[in-house]
Amino acid sequence: MRKWNKLLALLLAMVMALGMTCVALADEEGGDAEETVPAFELTEDVDGAIVILHTNDVHGAVDGYAKAAALKAMYEEAGAAVYLMDAGDFSQGETSVSVSQGATAIELMNMAGYVAAAPGNHEFDYGYENLTTLAGAAEFPILAANVTYEDGLAFEANLTLETEDGVKLGVFGLDTPETASKAHPGKIKGVSFAGGKDLYAVAQAQVDELTEAGCDYVICLGHLGIDDETAATANRSIDLLGEVTGIDVFIDGHSHSTLEQVLEATEGTGKVGETYLTSTGTKLANVGVVTIKDGGITVSSVAAESITVAEDNEIAARAAEIIAEIEEEYGATFATSEVNLNGEKAPGNRTEETNLGDLITDAMLWYATKDGEDLGVPAENVIAVTNGGGIRAPIAAGDICKNDINTVLPFGNTVAYVTVSGEALLEVLEASTFCTPTAVGGFPQVAGIKFTIDTMKAYDQGGLYGETTYYAPKSINRVTIDEINGKAFDSEASYVVVTNDFLATGGDTYYALTESPSIVDTGMALDEALMSYITEVLGGKVSSDYAEPAGRITITGYSDVTSDRWFFGAVSYVLENKLMDGLTAGTFGPSEDMTRAVLVEALYRLAGSPDVTGENPFSDVADDASYKNAVIWASENDIVGGYADGTFKPEDSVQRQQIAAILYRYAGSPDADAVDMSVYADADSVQAYAAGAMNWAIANSLIKGDNNGNLTPRATATRAQVATILQAFAPIAPEAPANTEAPVADKAA
Repeated sequence: MRKWNKLLALLLAMVMALGMTCVALADEEGGDAEETVPAFELTEDVDGAIVILHTNDVHGAVDGYAKAAALKAMYEEAGAAVYLMDAGDFSQGETSVSVSQGATAIELMNMAGYVAAAPGNHEFDYGYENLTTLAGAAEFPILAANVTYEDGLAFEANLTLETEDGVKLGVFGLDTPETASKAHPGKIKGVSFAGGKDLYAVAQAQVDELTEAGCDYVICLGHLGIDDETAATANRSIDLLGEVTGIDVFIDGHSHSTLEQVLEATEGTGKVGETYLTSTGTKLANVGVVTIKDGGITVSSVAAESITVAEDNEIAARAAEIIAEIEEEYGATFATSEVNLNGEKAPGNRTEETNLGDLITDAMLWYATKDGEDLGVPAENVIAVTNGGGIRAPIAAGDICKNDINTVLPFGNTVAYVTVSGEALLEVLEASTFCTPTAVGGFPQVAGIKFTIDTMKAYDQGGLYGETTYYAPKSINRVTIDEINGKAFDSEASYVVVTNDFLATGGDTYYALTESPSIVDTGMALDEALMSYITEVLGGKVSSDYAEPAGRITITGYSDVTSDRWFFGAVSYVLENKLMDGLTAGTFGPSEDMTRAVLVEALYRLAGSPDVTGENPFSDVADDASYKNAVIWASENDIVGGYADGTFKPEDSVQRQQIAAILYRYAGSPDADAVDMSVYADADSVQAYAAGAMNWAIANSLIKGDNNGNLTPRATATRAQVATILQAFAPIAPEAPANTEAPVADKAA
């Protein structure tokens, strides 16, 4: 970010707050200018309606509060009863709120007229006591029915609102149980977050209480989210709504999901059961709108850039003033970067090594060792690790100011170091990559170490780490440490891990660090250490040496096969047993159609890849094709035949009934107990040539009906489905196929 003077910052911030969409001029090549986003106009009749406007995951985008307030005024002028609410993570993110530890966010939310907010996990970044201070300053209640402090509720559980027409809204709040893992353990002592079945019970109790109190509609402000990272613990909003009834609208946060993403997650309905689920993304890009009128509910969102704000708006002016004050203190350039530094989540700091992760951990390692202090282990046994979830923004090539660094590292963490055994270090890396390549905040960015993650090996889940939502590994399966500062790794040696104070006290997936006999907090702010490294070691310039990640972390496996997918075990099986290969170096293609060539090659490998002496009879199987021997073998053994025109059609997709027939022939066409196929609605669509094979495949649980009671025999099978079938077939397959006779038409099928 380039240095702004105070006046310029104020003017630019005002432009943003006034909702004036920037219009780009034609570029040097004569390109067209960008079109101005049309101003939002309220066209529906909302007279007498109840309208809930909502935000979530604002993360310091303070220039948007004036827009939310303007939209509120617009609906009120149209005759609606309007309530503005937030679903959490309002007090952390940009320096505009993080420097004040959330106080500026509360100030602007008061001005905008919020009536309720749920806390997000980031509301606890500055500690429970700070959040209670914010709650005291708020002119609206903080609602969190599942958060307790010592022996009682930490905040209010619910709120009842009543319109002039006597309609009652019951509103209750929930915060993600992941806060127990994502907030600094030392800052939330005594605070508990009900999760799983306990979370469901709390929610149902709130619904029942509000309903019994005569509420006509029940609204939940829930900072739970719908992302895959939370799926393992079943603490997502969609998990809760599968167990809790009576919520009319669930306003969600945490996963930064847009309304479009919510629709995708709910198969286009926008509902789970009878409950409407909605969310607005992040950074106040949108304002959510829930309209209740004539007993009906509609859910929508309005792009913030389309909302116009009056020039004399007090909220916009105060937001601009806050931004200008930050720029005056934090906006001065202190360094430059020749490269873009990756601050993305996924793919990025939560899924893989990044150049920004390298830069930060290099700075941490340098700071802890720069004075030559004896850390209790040989210098070559000192490494650095930080969590990818703690890296919150990118740094663009160009000038760098303090504000950029503070936005990347907004939590106020300090540099700490922990002495651990090599065995404990392995556990830390295994636990913090348990779901890779699925994103996780604990993903380690490192310096002084090289290690490999094999994503095709399952995480051997043990018991929960303390009060967190993460599980310890029972064994080390996925991670191998390749070297420590160029030397061989020794699991029995002692190592010093330079990290941040959050991880040193067991945050995220790093609970094993708390068992260290030596934990030292240097007190040095992590962002200050990074700035010192850039100026003192790099001479004020992040050079092209950081253009790409340094190769410290190697990830093997496939990005589209993650441990939470139904086919993970089967795909792992066929890969480990070399029955199938990936489509590319990084993908398996589980949803791609299975082809004839790949299927016969898998069976050929299952048979031990026997020698082939026959000639290639097919005109479309090239002599250099990787599957040529498999096709010849399958043809010679009457497992799969060709077509009348002399072709094999290796790239053709394979139907489910064809797979059954091919496996049946491989097995020698064995007898099988008769199956009553009439129980399947589409049993008549099985072709005659495959009837016996389908009977055999069903009897051996190789092929099953779908949830609608259909066999879908003529549907093409995906690679993941065939992997599942092969895993079930391998234990009953003969060592080598019997040579069977089958009509040519059957073979061609």
